[in-house]
Amino acid sequence: MSLLEIKDLCHMYGDKTLYKNASLELYKGEHLGVVGQNGVGKSTLIGILTGEVVPDVGDVRWQSGVRIGYLDQHAQINGKITLLDYLKSAFDLLYSLEREMHHLYEAYASTGEERLLDRAARSQIQLENADFYELDVKIARVMTGLGLTALGGEKPLREMSGGQRAKAVLAKLLLETPDVLLLDEPTNFLDSEHVDWLSDYLAAFPNAFVVVSHDHGFLDRVTTCICDIEGETMRKYHGRFSDFVVQKQHFREDYIRQYTAQQRKIEQTEAYIQKNIAGVNSKMAKGRRKQLERMERMPPPSFTAARPTFIFPHLPLCAAHTLEVQRLVVGYDYPLLPALGFTVGCGEKLVITGFNGIGKSTLLKTLMGEIPALSGSYRFGERVVVGYGAQDLLWEEPGLTPMEIVMGQFGFTIKEARKHLALCGVKRDHSIQAVGTLSGGEQSKVKLSLITARPHNFLILDEPTNHLDVESKQALQEALTAFPGSVILVSHEPAFYRSWADRVFDIERECKR
Repeated sequence: MSLLEIKDLCHMYGDKTLYKNASLELYKGEHLGVVGQNGVGKSTLIGILTGEVVPDVGDVRWQSGVRIGYLDQHAQINGKITLLDYLKSAFDLLYSLEREMHHLYEAYASTGEERLLDRAARSQIQLENADFYELDVKIARVMTGLGLTALGGEKPLREMSGGQRAKAVLAKLLLETPDVLLLDEPTNFLDSEHVDWLSDYLAAFPNAFVVVSHDHGFLDRVTTCICDIEGETMRKYHGRFSDFVVQKQHFREDYIRQYTAQQRKIEQTEAYIQKNIAGVNSKMAKGRRKQLERMERMPPPSFTAARPTFIFPHLPLCAAHTLEVQRLVVGYDYPLLPALGFTVGCGEKLVITGFNGIGKSTLLKTLMGEIPALSGSYRFGERVVVGYGAQDLLWEEPGLTPMEIVMGQFGFTIKEARKHLALCGVKRDHSIQAVGTLSGGEQSKVKLSLITARPHNFLILDEPTNHLDVESKQALQEALTAFPGSVILVSHEPAFYRSWADRVFDIERECKR
């Protein structure tokens, strides 16, 4: 019996059909990866599974009594609580049982009633069976694996960065060990070493999970099956992600062969009908026309759509150094990093790495003048024009459409705006939809379209690949390789920048000096 059964699912987002008569099943112990291009409905599927989104048509049935754990990175949590207390709350029932056991022992000591001793003993057996006395070790293991140990267990959640709080939410979820985990892009806020740890943890996870991710290396390590959302339907493939890639290529080739053969048959039949409908073979022609009318026609392949083409227009550079940073200290009420010093040469591409929460985004915001430096200085070279892409997907007016945003900022005509957005992979229906309602990947493309709309000679990009599908990542990689200006990129994906980066600046190593 399946843990989850989806039958005849139909759902529209705005005027776009995401699923049409789609079906899917999840069985005990399956590790299901959900893949597809940006905007096809991967995160919407997670929303439907959690009940946050109600589908237009279809049945979504969970097995009775199944415990579901959802990684909600935007969940409201008590900021006053410490990290350790928050993680321990995953075992509230066990701690409650322990308190009850102590009360029973105390009551037995004062009354001598054997029934109280029996109840206390049964409670202790329950705790032992649940490995209660190993919880501290288990919590410490998860904290270390996700990079939370360095923060200290007594740190209040309100003093953590967004990435650190997201790690805490993930850690608590893993400790709860629900029957089914629902994870939407869990690696976005993790460093490479913590992605490795999570990969090993999930690969050995005894229960089922559904994970949305654009990190194909991660998916290949943790999945046992793949749900591919494409062409308004869901298709399940068994095996790891790499097995799915091979199976899907065969499926596509077979579909194209069948579609091509059917189109050829339709053309031949229509030609025969047109030639013979009024002649001696009129009866046969009419019969073939009825056959043609009854034929279930295959829709054209939907997987042949062009990928985005990002082009960063550039201005000339003449200075030897386009950026000089001298003993710069960044932070808010207190320094996040020691004094930093580095330069970026003309046309140099610099990648900044380091664990989440260390202060990489704060450094970029300081360089962009969004927050003041605590001390030290930085100076861009003459005639440097910076194009900046922040990590967050916040919009001043989330109700505006991408068309309205591009036209308003750059004075484009409707035709120019539509052409520019289409080049960046923003589909027509998404371009006229409120930007705040788009998927993370679609919003990232809109953000990139704003940078590519004007020429620059220096790009500062903070985790631009977080929500992008593989085709968009490849397009961005090619655009940055071709860009002749200077680049500062914050990234946790060596596979993305390894081929074109001139230098990697590891802030974590700088802090240890």
